Amino acid sequence: MKIFRTIAACTALLASSVGTANADDSNWGVGVKAGTLGLGVEARWAGVPWVDLRIGGNAYTYETNQRYANVRYDTELDLQTYYLTANFHFPLTPLRFTAGAFSNGNEATMVAAETGDFTLGGQTWTQAEVGTLTGSTTFGSTSPYAGFGLDFELFGKAGLNFDVGVLWQGEPEVSLVAVGGTEQGNPLFEASLQAEAEALSRDISNLKAYPVVSLSFVYNF
Repeated sequence: MKIFRTIAACTALLASSVGTANADDSNWGVGVKAGTLGLGVEARWAGVPWVDLRIGGNAYTYETNQRYANVRYDTELDLQTYYLTANFHFPLTPLRFTAGAFSNGNEATMVAAETGDFTLGGQTWTQAEVGTLTGSTTFGSTSPYAGFGLDFELFGKAGLNFDVGVLWQGEPEVSLVAVGGTEQGNPLFEASLQAEAEALSRDISNLKAYPVVSLSFVYNF
Protein backbone atom coordinates (compact mmCIF):
# COMPACT_ATOMS: atom_id res chain seq x y z
CA MET A 1 0.00 0.00 0.00
CA LYS A 2 1.09 3.57 -0.68
CA ILE A 3 1.07 4.56 2.98
CA PHE A 4 3.56 1.82 3.88
CA ARG A 5 5.84 2.68 0.94
CA THR A 6 5.84 6.34 1.98
CA ILE A 7 6.54 5.61 5.64
CA ALA A 8 9.31 3.16 4.68
CA ALA A 9 10.94 5.75 2.40
CA CYS A 10 10.71 8.46 5.07
CA THR A 11 12.02 6.14 7.77
CA ALA A 12 15.09 5.37 5.67
CA LEU A 13 15.60 9.09 5.05
CA LEU A 14 15.27 9.93 8.73
CA ALA A 15 17.63 7.15 9.75
CA SER A 16 20.20 8.49 7.30
CA SER A 17 19.77 12.04 8.59
CA VAL A 18 19.91 11.18 12.27
CA GLY A 19 22.85 8.87 11.66
CA THR A 20 24.95 11.89 10.78
CA ALA A 21 24.40 13.47 14.19
CA ASN A 22 26.69 12.89 17.18
CA ALA A 23 25.26 11.25 20.26
CA ASP A 24 25.51 14.51 22.17
CA ASP A 25 24.21 16.68 19.33
CA SER A 26 20.98 18.26 20.61
CA ASN A 27 20.29 19.99 17.29
CA TRP A 28 18.55 16.91 15.83
CA GLY A 29 15.11 15.48 16.46
CA VAL A 30 12.60 13.01 15.04
CA GLY A 31 8.84 12.76 15.28
CA VAL A 32 5.68 10.95 14.31
CA LYS A 33 2.51 12.80 13.36
CA ALA A 34 -1.14 12.46 12.39
CA GLY A 35 -3.42 14.98 10.72
CA THR A 36 -5.41 15.95 7.67
CA LEU A 37 -2.54 14.86 5.38
CA GLY A 38 -2.48 11.39 6.96
CA LEU A 39 0.12 9.65 9.08
CA GLY A 40 3.71 10.84 8.88
CA VAL A 41 7.27 10.87 10.13
CA GLU A 42 9.66 13.80 10.35
CA ALA A 43 13.27 14.76 11.06
CA ARG A 44 14.38 18.21 12.16
CA TRP A 45 17.59 20.17 12.52
CA ALA A 46 17.86 23.28 14.69
CA GLY A 47 21.38 24.49 14.06
CA VAL A 48 20.45 28.20 13.93
CA PRO A 49 18.97 30.18 16.86
CA TRP A 50 15.18 30.56 16.56
CA VAL A 51 15.08 28.62 13.24
CA ASP A 52 14.80 24.93 12.42
CA LEU A 53 14.47 22.88 9.22
CA ARG A 54 12.13 19.89 8.95
CA ILE A 55 11.89 17.13 6.35
CA GLY A 56 9.30 14.38 6.28
CA GLY A 57 6.41 12.68 4.60
CA ASN A 58 2.73 11.84 5.06
CA ALA A 59 0.44 9.19 3.60
CA TYR A 60 -3.05 7.79 4.03
CA THR A 61 -5.79 6.17 1.93
CA TYR A 62 -9.51 6.29 2.61
CA GLU A 63 -12.73 5.63 0.71
CA THR A 64 -15.98 7.58 0.49
CA ASN A 65 -19.31 7.37 -1.30
CA GLN A 66 -20.41 10.87 -2.16
CA ARG A 67 -22.14 12.91 -4.84
CA TYR A 68 -20.01 15.37 -6.81
CA ALA A 69 -21.65 17.67 -9.37
CA ASN A 70 -24.46 15.46 -10.75
CA VAL A 71 -23.10 11.96 -10.09
CA ARG A 72 -22.57 9.75 -7.03
CA TYR A 73 -19.12 8.14 -6.90
CA ASP A 74 -17.25 5.53 -4.91
CA THR A 75 -14.05 7.50 -4.33
CA GLU A 76 -10.63 6.40 -3.12
CA LEU A 77 -8.51 9.31 -1.91
CA ASP A 78 -4.78 8.61 -1.79
CA LEU A 79 -2.81 11.16 0.22
CA GLN A 80 0.96 11.21 -0.28
CA THR A 81 3.24 14.15 0.36
CA TYR A 82 6.93 14.79 1.10
CA TYR A 83 8.05 18.14 2.41
CA LEU A 84 10.82 20.48 3.47
CA THR A 85 9.93 23.41 5.72
CA ALA A 86 11.67 26.24 7.54
CA ASN A 87 10.29 27.16 10.95
CA PHE A 88 10.81 30.60 12.45
CA HIS A 89 10.29 30.66 16.22
CA PHE A 90 9.03 33.67 18.14
CA PRO A 91 11.37 34.23 21.11
CA LEU A 92 10.13 33.24 24.56
CA THR A 93 6.92 31.65 23.23
CA PRO A 94 5.99 28.23 21.77
CA LEU A 95 4.69 29.95 18.63
CA ARG A 96 6.41 29.63 15.24
CA PHE A 97 5.74 30.49 11.61
CA THR A 98 6.26 27.73 9.03
CA ALA A 99 6.86 27.99 5.28
CA GLY A 100 8.00 25.38 2.81
CA ALA A 101 7.37 23.23 -0.23
CA PHE A 102 5.62 19.88 -0.63
CA SER A 103 6.08 17.21 -3.27
CA ASN A 104 2.39 16.55 -3.82
CA GLY A 105 1.14 13.10 -4.84
CA ASN A 106 -2.43 13.55 -3.58
CA GLU A 107 -4.97 12.04 -5.97
CA ALA A 108 -8.50 10.67 -6.11
CA THR A 109 -9.86 7.76 -8.16
CA MET A 110 -13.60 7.69 -8.75
CA VAL A 111 -16.08 5.08 -10.03
CA ALA A 112 -19.69 6.12 -10.64
CA ALA A 113 -22.15 4.42 -8.27
CA GLU A 114 -25.42 5.56 -9.86
CA THR A 115 -28.28 3.02 -9.84
CA GLY A 116 -30.44 4.83 -12.39
CA ASP A 117 -30.00 7.22 -15.29
CA PHE A 118 -27.07 9.63 -15.42
CA THR A 119 -27.29 13.40 -15.71
CA LEU A 120 -24.09 14.54 -17.41
CA GLY A 121 -23.63 18.18 -18.32
CA GLY A 122 -27.37 18.77 -18.13
CA GLN A 123 -28.21 15.82 -20.42
CA THR A 124 -29.83 12.55 -19.31
CA TRP A 125 -28.34 9.21 -20.36
CA THR A 126 -29.21 5.63 -19.44
CA GLN A 127 -26.84 3.16 -17.80
CA ALA A 128 -26.49 1.30 -21.11
CA GLU A 129 -25.64 4.48 -22.98
CA VAL A 130 -22.98 5.55 -20.46
CA GLY A 131 -21.41 2.20 -19.57
CA THR A 132 -18.78 2.39 -16.81
CA LEU A 133 -17.94 5.97 -15.77
CA THR A 134 -14.62 6.55 -14.00
CA GLY A 135 -12.74 9.68 -13.05
CA SER A 136 -9.46 10.87 -11.60
CA THR A 137 -8.33 14.04 -9.87
CA THR A 138 -4.73 15.16 -9.44
CA PHE A 139 -2.96 18.36 -8.43
CA GLY A 140 0.28 20.17 -9.17
CA SER A 141 3.36 18.13 -8.32
CA THR A 142 4.86 20.90 -6.14
CA SER A 143 2.78 22.84 -3.64
CA PRO A 144 3.78 25.73 -1.35
CA TYR A 145 2.79 25.63 2.31
CA ALA A 146 2.40 28.29 4.99
CA GLY A 147 1.11 28.06 8.52
CA PHE A 148 1.68 28.45 12.24
CA GLY A 149 2.63 25.98 14.91
CA LEU A 150 3.05 25.52 18.64
CA ASP A 151 5.93 23.51 20.12
CA PHE A 152 5.56 22.29 23.71
CA GLU A 153 8.09 20.48 25.87
CA LEU A 154 6.48 17.55 27.71
CA PHE A 155 9.30 15.97 29.70
CA GLY A 156 13.02 15.66 29.19
CA LYS A 157 13.73 15.63 25.47
CA ALA A 158 10.17 14.74 24.40
CA GLY A 159 7.68 17.25 23.07
CA LEU A 160 4.32 17.80 21.45
CA ASN A 161 3.79 19.97 18.34
CA PHE A 162 0.58 21.35 16.89
CA ASP A 163 0.36 22.73 13.33
CA VAL A 164 -2.30 24.52 11.33
CA GLY A 165 -1.84 25.92 7.83
CA VAL A 166 -2.74 25.77 4.15
CA LEU A 167 -1.25 23.64 1.38
CA TRP A 168 -1.79 25.41 -1.94
CA GLN A 169 -2.43 22.55 -4.39
CA GLY A 170 -3.74 24.68 -7.25
CA GLU A 171 -6.75 23.95 -9.41
CA PRO A 172 -7.63 20.23 -9.56
CA GLU A 173 -6.97 18.43 -12.84
CA VAL A 174 -10.06 16.31 -13.50
CA SER A 175 -10.71 13.68 -16.15
CA LEU A 176 -13.83 11.57 -16.78
CA VAL A 177 -13.91 8.49 -18.99
CA ALA A 178 -16.90 6.36 -20.00
CA VAL A 179 -16.28 2.93 -21.54
CA GLY A 180 -18.57 0.15 -22.72
CA GLY A 181 -21.58 2.36 -23.39
CA THR A 182 -23.63 2.47 -26.57
CA GLU A 183 -23.06 6.22 -26.99
CA GLN A 184 -19.27 6.10 -26.78
CA GLY A 185 -17.88 8.18 -29.65
CA ASN A 186 -21.13 10.11 -30.11
CA PRO A 187 -20.09 13.82 -30.29
CA LEU A 188 -23.15 14.88 -28.29
CA PHE A 189 -22.36 12.37 -25.55
CA GLU A 190 -18.66 13.32 -25.50
CA ALA A 191 -19.61 17.00 -25.16
CA SER A 192 -21.93 16.10 -22.28
CA LEU A 193 -19.12 14.15 -20.62
CA GLN A 194 -16.71 17.08 -20.97
CA ALA A 195 -19.28 19.46 -19.48
CA GLU A 196 -19.69 17.10 -16.52
CA ALA A 197 -15.91 17.00 -16.00
CA GLU A 198 -15.88 20.80 -15.87
CA ALA A 199 -18.77 20.78 -13.36
CA LEU A 200 -16.89 18.25 -11.22
CA SER A 201 -13.77 20.42 -11.32
CA ARG A 202 -15.78 23.42 -10.10
CA ASP A 203 -17.41 21.35 -7.37
CA ILE A 204 -14.08 20.32 -5.83
CA SER A 205 -12.17 23.54 -6.55
CA ASN A 206 -12.09 24.29 -2.82
CA LEU A 207 -9.41 21.58 -2.53
CA LYS A 208 -6.91 23.90 -4.20
CA ALA A 209 -6.33 25.39 -0.74
CA TYR A 210 -6.09 22.24 1.38
CA PRO A 211 -6.40 22.78 5.16
CA VAL A 212 -3.57 21.21 7.14
CA VAL A 213 -3.97 20.38 10.82
CA SER A 214 -1.61 17.97 12.57
CA LEU A 215 -0.41 16.81 15.96
CA SER A 216 3.14 15.48 16.40
CA PHE A 217 5.07 13.68 19.10
CA VAL A 218 8.78 14.51 18.88
CA TYR A 219 12.01 13.44 20.50
CA ASN A 220 15.08 15.71 20.46
CA PHE A 221 18.55 14.17 20.69
